[in-house]
Amino acid sequence: MGNSSEAFAGGVAVITGAAAGIGEGLTRRASELGMKVVIADISAEGAETLAAELRGKGREAMAVRVDVSRPEELERLAEQVHASWGDVRLLVNNAGIETIGMSWEIPAARWEQTLNINIHGVVHGVRAFAPRMLASGKPACIANLASTGSFGIMPTQTAYIMTKHAIQSFTECLYLEMQMTGKPVQVSTIVPGMVKTRIFEASAGTGEPTGADRHRAVMRELMANYGMDLAAAAEVIFDKLATGAFWIDTQPDMTRDMIDGRIAFLTERAAPRLAPMARSLLGLDG
Repeated sequence: MGNSSEAFAGGVAVITGAAAGIGEGLTRRASELGMKVVIADISAEGAETLAAELRGKGREAMAVRVDVSRPEELERLAEQVHASWGDVRLLVNNAGIETIGMSWEIPAARWEQTLNINIHGVVHGVRAFAPRMLASGKPACIANLASTGSFGIMPTQTAYIMTKHAIQSFTECLYLEMQMTGKPVQVSTIVPGMVKTRIFEASAGTGEPTGADRHRAVMRELMANYGMDLAAAAEVIFDKLATGAFWIDTQPDMTRDMIDGRIAFLTERAAPRLAPMARSLLGLDG
């Protein structure tokens, strides 16, 4: 594929969790590139607000309320999109939440919500759209949101970290499965580093155990001070997707550091230990 506009202009993009955060950034970039965008989000109001803004700029946008934790809603989404706009050029399984707290203190409902959104939302997004992509025989792309956390560890962010490890391994296996079909369906893992979003806002922590607010506040400050601009990150992601790459990272040095640390851990087979920055974040150095 050539540059991002040549690769994606005129195609249909379906992005979950598209009304905020990285999903919103990707939606805006897809629209700028001339794609028809399907803004799939749990917030019907947020999705429609963004869709109305894009339509006001003369672009094509469809807002659909979708709870990705429910497989039947993803199947309904696929049916609606194909009935309205036909084949999908790009599916980004982006929807996800951060959960903070000691593993045994996180309520069962919050655990289930995290696993169902972050893991099952991706799996069933693929199940809903991949058969249609394969049947069309046209070039298409499935991109799943992993994280630099897919290669690391962090206590009190265990729920989120384990889901991202799962998505990374799922996407690697999915890539090989698509290779076996011989069809032109690209599979990519999107590995954001520190990107400025609202994922650590206090309002996103409903159902977390007491004490999670402090960790969220520290992470919000780090993100505000050191995070990559969302629009810049979205541009990098689309430029790399356009090359057909499997690895789509926003900050390659950050990805490399995390992977190098993981390799060292697996090679040494020592007990897990915290990096100095993580110890400081958790207040363990005082």
